[in-house]
Amino acid sequence: MHIVRYRRDHRSPAGVGVLREGRVVPVEGAETVAALLRLPLGRARDLCEGASGTGTALEEVVLLPPVDGRTEVWAAGVTYQNSRLARMEESLNEADVYERVYHADRPELFFKSVAWKVVGDGEPIAVRADSAISVPEPEAALVLNSTGEMFGLTVCDDVSSRSLEAENPLYLPQAKIYDGACALGPAIRPAWEIEDPGALTVELSITRAGERVWHGSASTAQLNRTFAELAGYLFRDNTFADGAVLSTGTCLVPDLPFTLEPGDLVEIGVAEVGTLRNTVVRGAGDHARALERVRSGTIS
Repeated sequence: MHIVRYRRDHRSPAGVGVLREGRVVPVEGAETVAALLRLPLGRARDLCEGASGTGTALEEVVLLPPVDGRTEVWAAGVTYQNSRLARMEESLNEADVYERVYHADRPELFFKSVAWKVVGDGEPIAVRADSAISVPEPEAALVLNSTGEMFGLTVCDDVSSRSLEAENPLYLPQAKIYDGACALGPAIRPAWEIEDPGALTVELSITRAGERVWHGSASTAQLNRTFAELAGYLFRDNTFADGAVLSTGTCLVPDLPFTLEPGDLVEIGVAEVGTLRNTVVRGAGDHARALERVRSGTIS
C-alpha cells in the first residue's frame, strides 16, 4: 500500500488516497496529507487501512507531491561517510566543519522547503542560474506526524549547489533553498509496512540525451545516525502542527566536477518506497514555465 495525493484531472481538487494494485481509493476522513499527520499514528493507520471501494485506475489520475498544508520539509546533512568526504573535498576553506559535524552528538539539520514549493514525480527540478556545479542528492525521507511519530517514508531529491556551499558553509541556505530545489514522491509508503527502514537500497541514475551518465547504489544501513535520533533532534523545541518531512541525508554524490545540465533525467529509487523521476531546467524563470506546463496538462 502507498498513500498518494492526487487529482482526477488537472482542474479537479486534490485528494488523498491509498494506492493498491494499480487503483487509487479515497481515504475517508482525511482530505489532506496534513490532516493525516495531525492524527495519532494508530488513528491515521486505521483510516488508511480502512479505505474501501473500487477507486480509480492509477493511469486516470494525476499524482501530486505527497505534502501539503503547513507541513514543513527539513533535511539532514553529512549523515553518510560518502557525504562527509564529498563535502570535505569540495570545501575551499572550511573542510574541518564537515568532519566535526559528522562525529558530533548534534546532527546538522536545515530547513529545505514549504509544502507549496515542493515538486512531485514527473515535474521539473531546477539548478540555480548562478551555480557552476549542481547535483541531485538522493535521500530516504521520513514522514513524521505532529508528535514526531514516523508515519511513513518517501523519496526526496535534495537538489543542491555544490559550488555555492564550497565557497562558504554559510551559503548553505542559498545552495539548498530555491525554486525547484526540492522534489518528493511519488507516494508515501506507510512505516508499518516496512520491515527494516534501516536497510533500504537507494539508487541514483542520471540520463542525458538518452545515455546514462551517472549511476550509483548505496543503503540506508550506511547512515551514521538512526532515524529516531534525527527525528528527535528535529522536534526539539519545534512544533509541527501538520507534521514534517525529514530527508535523512545523501549517500550518493557524483564526483567533481560533474554537474546537472538542463534536459537531464534524474531517477531516484528507494527500495520498498518508490522511484522519483524529474527532469532538469536552469533558473527560476524556466522552472516556473516548465512547472506550469506540466500542472496545466499542456505536456505529459
